[in-house]
Amino acid sequence: MSTAVLAAARVVSFGEIMVRLAPPGKLRLLQATSLDMTFAGGEANVAVSLAQLGLDSAYVTRLPNNDIAQACVNQLRGLGVDVRHILRGGDRMGLFFLEHGAAQRGGTVTYDRAGSAIATAKPDMFDWDAILATAKWFHFTGITPALSDSAAAAALDAVKTAKAHGVTVSCDLNFRKKLWGSEKANEVMSSLMPYVDICIANEEDAENVFGIKAAGVNVYGGELDHDRYVDVAQKLTERFRFNQVAITLRESFSASRNGWSGLLYADGTPYFSRRYDMEIVDRVGGGDSFAAGLIYALVTVRPPQEAIELAAAASCLKHSIMGDFNLVKPEEINALLAGGGGGRVQR
Repeated sequence: MSTAVLAAARVVSFGEIMVRLAPPGKLRLLQATSLDMTFAGGEANVAVSLAQLGLDSAYVTRLPNNDIAQACVNQLRGLGVDVRHILRGGDRMGLFFLEHGAAQRGGTVTYDRAGSAIATAKPDMFDWDAILATAKWFHFTGITPALSDSAAAAALDAVKTAKAHGVTVSCDLNFRKKLWGSEKANEVMSSLMPYVDICIANEEDAENVFGIKAAGVNVYGGELDHDRYVDVAQKLTERFRFNQVAITLRESFSASRNGWSGLLYADGTPYFSRRYDMEIVDRVGGGDSFAAGLIYALVTVRPPQEAIELAAAASCLKHSIMGDFNLVKPEEINALLAGGGGGRVQR
């Protein structure tokens, strides 16, 4: 893909970025005497991934005026993300404390994000006409409208403006039960879905947000019935008239080993990627890297089978990287797609 084509494919992502605090290695929070600080957030993770893949990637949020927030902006800028539309104001960045899982012990996330700068932002602070004037694609997740009623209103303004500008809209449902319940999620997300072209989800999101379940699926025992996921994608498409639906298929054998693949449902046809057996370094951000891989593939006009293969491969590689950001190059994804997943040293 030529540099000119990639530069013209501007993608705008909108949401909250937080401070991620995690004990070194696999220590539990109860054992920790220090915490490693990085930055993370669903839409920011997507923005960074897309910048690494060569797209013109812009990120929109609101951050306070302090050194921690400035460090965050500096890091995003250093990774190639356009940060010109980040607003400054509010009192704080949200935090989350991550305890990595290991073997049969699952990981945990503890939030401290109430009253964050983006959650308290007023919808009219964002000039979406200007932000989206040259955009080709707009991406958000179900986390953003879960933050507050004002954040939900800002997201609604954004998708309405995107549609008025002819911008493709994608949404990763990303249900977070620690932020809201299924009833409120259904109400708010249903108001946003008419403006969404591409819906991204996992087996739990569709059920928790819209009551659409992949019946008979056992993600912990490795028993994935592809037909069940196709049924979920069909029902989502019928209800909201999405152009395409993508679903991540995760088989959780343990916190350290997962099976991973993806489904893309397009024009009534299901396309499944190859399956990866992953030894996990850090699984947080895996779904965001899948979304980014899919957006990259669709923006660069890949056929459906190629698109889902690229999304699954990109997100498979993310699971080998510590931190939320997927810092992989296109050539690494291409090497994996070509069968180079043996982990040999590249000299």
